[in-house]
Amino acid sequence: MDFLYSLTKTALGKILLSGAVVNCASVLLAGLLGMFFKKGIPERVKTTLMNGMALCVMYIGITGLFEKGANIIVIIISFALGSVLGELADFDGMINRLGVKMEKTLSRGDSHFAEGFVTATLLFCVGAMTVVGSIDSGINGDNSTLYSKTVIDAVSTIALTSTFGCGVMFAAIPVLLIEGGITLLAVFVAPILTDTAITQMSVIGSALIIALSFNMLGITKIKVMNYLPAILLPIILCIFI
Repeated sequence: MDFLYSLTKTALGKILLSGAVVNCASVLLAGLLGMFFKKGIPERVKTTLMNGMALCVMYIGITGLFEKGANIIVIIISFALGSVLGELADFDGMINRLGVKMEKTLSRGDSHFAEGFVTATLLFCVGAMTVVGSIDSGINGDNSTLYSKTVIDAVSTIALTSTFGCGVMFAAIPVLLIEGGITLLAVFVAPILTDTAITQMSVIGSALIIALSFNMLGITKIKVMNYLPAILLPIILCIFI
């Protein structure tokens, strides 16, 4: 019991001092800056800027695919099982309904509120940097990856907020919950969380980032959120494969 108490206290302490808190704050502050610039940026510039951000997101995803030690069998099974679990739970529907509900409650006529919230949530919470950075923060107390992600998210927040409005700022909530949650989870599952599992999780997250970039460019309408369970499945699968 004392060990569990000590572990929980350590985990909560790491969350309070983690990059997740800094990342959350950066989204809020950058969002305020984006709102300031919103009316001063022509529509064509916003469109070009967003397409540029989508290409940057695609680049981040592609570079994360080539992790040494990737196990294609684990990745395929994770995607197969994860997509089924995600579709049955309908995480995409949940996040969209939450965005619409928040839009009705908080947007004050902002028709892009839900779109901004959902787009920002997916961009900030899905991907290799989120997973690996949060795990490093939880296990090693190393926040360097999350701090690097914070800079990227801050720039993206300014661009997104200038286009979609204040809905983007509310993505700070899932950023804190998801990054903080993974950090907390990492503390408790550290004994079984191998480097191999982390590699597979990183590759899957990178593939989802590419899918998100396609959505941002208007090429596809992939329900990226419904694939999130796939990121966590390697923790179990790598024990047996």
